[in-house]
Amino acid sequence: MIAEKVYNNKLEKLYDKAYDWVLNHGPNIVIGIILLFVGLWLIKWLKSRIRSHMSKKEIHSSLQPFFLSLSITGLNVLLIVLVMQVVGIGISLFTTILGAFTVAAGLALSGTFQNFAGGILILLLKPFELDDSILAQGQDGKVISIQIFYTVLLTADNKTVIIPNGKLFNEVITNVTREGKRRLDFELKLEYAVDVDAVKAAIYQAIKETQNLMDTPAANVGVIALELDGIRFTIRVWVEPAHFLSAKLELQEKIVKDLKAAGIKLPGVALPVPAAPEDGEENKVEHTA
Repeated sequence: MIAEKVYNNKLEKLYDKAYDWVLNHGPNIVIGIILLFVGLWLIKWLKSRIRSHMSKKEIHSSLQPFFLSLSITGLNVLLIVLVMQVVGIGISLFTTILGAFTVAAGLALSGTFQNFAGGILILLLKPFELDDSILAQGQDGKVISIQIFYTVLLTADNKTVIIPNGKLFNEVITNVTREGKRRLDFELKLEYAVDVDAVKAAIYQAIKETQNLMDTPAANVGVIALELDGIRFTIRVWVEPAHFLSAKLELQEKIVKDLKAAGIKLPGVALPVPAAPEDGEENKVEHTA
């Protein structure tokens, strides 16, 4: 009988404590649950608004998923912290664990974060875009992909080059496509015996016959240097970046052909000289006569 009374007293005390806890914390828990569902609905609505806003602002398609994910994750973390505070759960341990994890991740992924930051800056500042031809990190090629961590180039000899964005953004980048035209320069050295006007006429004729060269700005051919062993001519023409290599090869070939056709001696080309007869052969010819 006594044991039963003790048990009933303990049970009543437990019920009283539970009732007091519900009275003290129940409203906060209900408010927290309501806040959680309202917050999740609001975040879902904001997600669609952020997506449409980025599309209107013409943010690069590679950046949109990242910014959207970053925004939604941040809002979810804020919502969880807010609900924990309303319910009365301490967040000191949560913030400590999160801070320690952030520091460890930062130390372990410092190089990755550098590439990540470089990719963000490239996509935002746009020093180059897809299908641009660039010179960077000792590589010359067309940009076929811009990712968050790396950029992919396709070279003229069909090699795929992958460059980390951290190194790419921190070094010099030469964009040969942005202006829509590229100047093709090369020089030709000939002997002083050549006729300068004839050389220029032959070169201009070769330029006229070459495809994919631009009419404006006009081509320029002239004497750029007078050296001890010859005259140095310079040839400057403008070409669309996509046809740079093919135009260069065709123009050089036509210049060589047109100079030969005009009878102009090219460097290293020896003209045929008849051999002088030897003394014995001269006497033999005279005796025969």
